[in-house]
Amino acid sequence: MSALSARTGKVVVAMSGGVDSSVAAALLAEQGYEVIGLYMCTGVSEDAPQFEGGDAEPDKRPIGCCSPADAADARAVAHQLGIGFYAINFSRQFDGLIEHFADEYLRGRTPNPCILCNRDLKFGRLADYGKAAGADFIATGHYARIDRSHGMPRLRRGVDRAKDQSYVLFGIDREQMERTLFPLGELTKQEVRAHARRLGLKISDKGESQDICFAPDRDYARIVRERRPEGFQEGPIFDERGSEVGRHAGLAHFTVGQRRGLGVAMGKPYYVTALDTTRNAVLIGPEEALNSDYLEASDVRWLIEGPTEPLQASVQIRYTHAAASARIEPAEPDRVRVHFDTAQRAITPGQAAVFYEDDVVLGGGVIETSQRL
Repeated sequence: MSALSARTGKVVVAMSGGVDSSVAAALLAEQGYEVIGLYMCTGVSEDAPQFEGGDAEPDKRPIGCCSPADAADARAVAHQLGIGFYAINFSRQFDGLIEHFADEYLRGRTPNPCILCNRDLKFGRLADYGKAAGADFIATGHYARIDRSHGMPRLRRGVDRAKDQSYVLFGIDREQMERTLFPLGELTKQEVRAHARRLGLKISDKGESQDICFAPDRDYARIVRERRPEGFQEGPIFDERGSEVGRHAGLAHFTVGQRRGLGVAMGKPYYVTALDTTRNAVLIGPEEALNSDYLEASDVRWLIEGPTEPLQASVQIRYTHAAASARIEPAEPDRVRVHFDTAQRAITPGQAAVFYEDDVVLGGGVIETSQRL
């Protein structure tokens, strides 16, 4: 059953209580789908401030997307739209995601948990729930597109490049894309808010959610310390010549490219260039020391037939990065080497390297190593 012919079919929508997923559900209902809203109870915000659904001022809301207020908002929107709504307990699975996040920081890496959440929870367990409920499709409020004009569905960037979220979706497998809908892919954020106002949704002006919803205060080191206190050991800070120039209180306080909070005075701006877990050391250097034209990525997933020969593509190395031209060399079945045409700044282990041809996602993987110039 194709997406275009299934307008009387059933679709489950991952609803977070925000404007994007709410409008996604509303647009699908208007198009004739039988819509069921699913809310993921993650168990990470039980102590967040309590608000009545839709009545709190946007700037007074928690920054995250997992608070009781968000659950109330999602339920209120579903009631207003006249669609079914279920809250599902994902606390155990989400706790595992946070455990992985903490482990990655102890390895000197900077993970992007949204990628795992999309792959394993929203388009994994949540999609399984929808399938068991007889749904034909799963939909979310992501700004991305599924192109079905060439037979095999292709994942493409959203029209609104400022909001494009295809980078965090490369982990969706090709079979799952057959059953995925992104109603907002052709819209801008302004158009989505306009739809929310047209529909009279109280959340039409609700603020943006924080990317890492389990750290609404953006204190990632606190999350790691709560889970892995043994990982916070004092260690040396070395400059580019190998001289010890200071001490740090734990590697989880740092990430590649970081400038602030180094606690050392070098006479000019210095940045974190690497985290050496074998010596429990932070390595710093001038800005030019951040440049690299090479990386290796593991856990590679392809949304096309996996190439056996090198290919030229654009590679995006973090969510806010402008994809850069590179040659991708397959190494092992789930590993590649990437050679950039021009050096890139602050390639960070643990982040994703996502491969594009124009605006089509070819695949992606997790950055393991890079080579400084």
